[in-house]
Amino acid sequence: MQIKWVQGWMPGLSHLMGYQKEWLKCDMRAGLSVAAVALPVAIAYAELAGVNAIVGLYSCVLPMIAYALFGSSRQVIVGPDTATCAVIAAVVTPLAAGNEVLHWQLCIMMTLMTGFWCLIASRFRLGALADLLSRPILTGLLNGLTITIIVSQLGKIFGFHSSASQLIERLIALPFDILNSEWPTLLLSAGTLLILIGVKKLRPGWPGPLLAMLVAMLLVWGFDLSQHGIETIGSFSAGLPVVELPSFQPGLLRDLVLPSFNLALISFVSLMLTARSFGARNGYDVDADTEFRALGVANIVSGLSLGFAISGTSSRTAVNDANGGKSQLVSIIAALVIGVVLLFFTSPLQYIPVSSLGIILVYASWSLLDIKTIVQLRKRNPSAYGLALFTFISVLLVGVMPGIGLAVLLGLMQFFRTVFRPTEQLLGTNEEGMIHSLGNGNQVRAVEGVLMYRFNSPLTYFNAAYFKRRILNLVDGMPFQAHWVVIDAVPCFTYADISVLAMIEELKRDLRLRNVKLVLAGRKTELKRWFGENRKSGEEKGLTFVSDLYLALKLIQSSERAKEDEPEQDAEEIKTEGIAAGA
Repeated sequence: MQIKWVQGWMPGLSHLMGYQKEWLKCDMRAGLSVAAVALPVAIAYAELAGVNAIVGLYSCVLPMIAYALFGSSRQVIVGPDTATCAVIAAVVTPLAAGNEVLHWQLCIMMTLMTGFWCLIASRFRLGALADLLSRPILTGLLNGLTITIIVSQLGKIFGFHSSASQLIERLIALPFDILNSEWPTLLLSAGTLLILIGVKKLRPGWPGPLLAMLVAMLLVWGFDLSQHGIETIGSFSAGLPVVELPSFQPGLLRDLVLPSFNLALISFVSLMLTARSFGARNGYDVDADTEFRALGVANIVSGLSLGFAISGTSSRTAVNDANGGKSQLVSIIAALVIGVVLLFFTSPLQYIPVSSLGIILVYASWSLLDIKTIVQLRKRNPSAYGLALFTFISVLLVGVMPGIGLAVLLGLMQFFRTVFRPTEQLLGTNEEGMIHSLGNGNQVRAVEGVLMYRFNSPLTYFNAAYFKRRILNLVDGMPFQAHWVVIDAVPCFTYADISVLAMIEELKRDLRLRNVKLVLAGRKTELKRWFGENRKSGEEKGLTFVSDLYLALKLIQSSERAKEDEPEQDAEEIKTEGIAAGA
């Protein structure tokens, strides 16, 4: 019983309980590599979120251990990432109004609320909520976020301070701001970039961000570059975090409810994309609702340890996979290494130049910039292209959270349009008697006297009238007199909507006035039960249920053949009677 509980609630721990000792060498190597990448990136993302650099480390240690125990993925590494930090900054910065303590408090509260939403979603098995952020929306969002981040870091990279706070205003002021650049800062930024590019080309297995940060720290310390205008992150105390939570104003929580829900959705989508891709690569499945719970626990742990919201990180997960990580122990090892740095080796971190962090952040975000994918959608799927482009432009023009809200709204409108006015097909048969759609150049012909129709959407109260109108219009517009209407019931009858059942009764009566019989093909047992439970007595006539389209055609052929035989039988009877009378 206890083992079952562990497997259900803590699949990571369950997997570790069956740990094999031959995995240890690979996990140790992968854990150290992940820590080497996570250290500088976490500090850079803390700068992006607008909190002290040390908070980025708080957001790594305990959350990584929590996910290792509660998550179902063996490769995923959680931590600060581009999307979550950009959303946090977009929401919290206006509310904090320059108050650093309040800014940190708001980050913590938003993280706790994000974790709460994730746990609620897991409890009610709402893993499908992630589909609200479809791939086109996510593509547009990540491209918009990347450009927003790059523009926001230009001031740190070039060494100027811009008074503009929004993207468009920053772009307008950029040519004038660049004139105020500080050459020492710009040179250090260029050097950091060269190290990152050089390591990737010459030694792709080495932790480029860590090496670049170490070189930049040594230059600042050795040549006292802070005296020449190089801004550093400054000193901070080692050990456990302390923040003045009792001074927090609870009324501000109202402003975080919807943004924290959106952040939970974004974090979950990012996590699932990473978990599914690496799970498929390594031959195992991940459960969406379990991952929702694991993400919620990790975010609550991050908030309680005074960090900010985290998600699955594709770059650090890729490092884990590339180094042969076999289990969740990789996350635990990486977390312990970062924890040791946090407790005992924070003093050298004060020499990290802000410009180098800006370059590392831009470098890490650059891989998310994929305008090519949006352009390719234009020919492959115009609807998806429009949604991705709209999301991209919305994030740039109105900001991250309003842009996401508008994109989700547009996506829902596209969905409703598809359900309200779905595609449809008229069906016929080819020479072999196989049923196919008409008009595809496949030698398919309509069955004489029969209208076979497929409605590619579930029937519900808001498209039932349209469905009925389409059937009647098609019957009236057929080039031949239709005596039968056969509806493919499989795609459109998915549940017993009372409005739909009533509409079918109305359609049956209208077709009867046109001397047309109605046949529903597919879901025979369910349809008979649904109509039987909701039909009034005396309404059975004129509606036929069959198991599939082929049986519907056989029924029609048999019925038509029987009609043709009736006049012959009548003629034979008349002839017989005449002979008898003559005799």
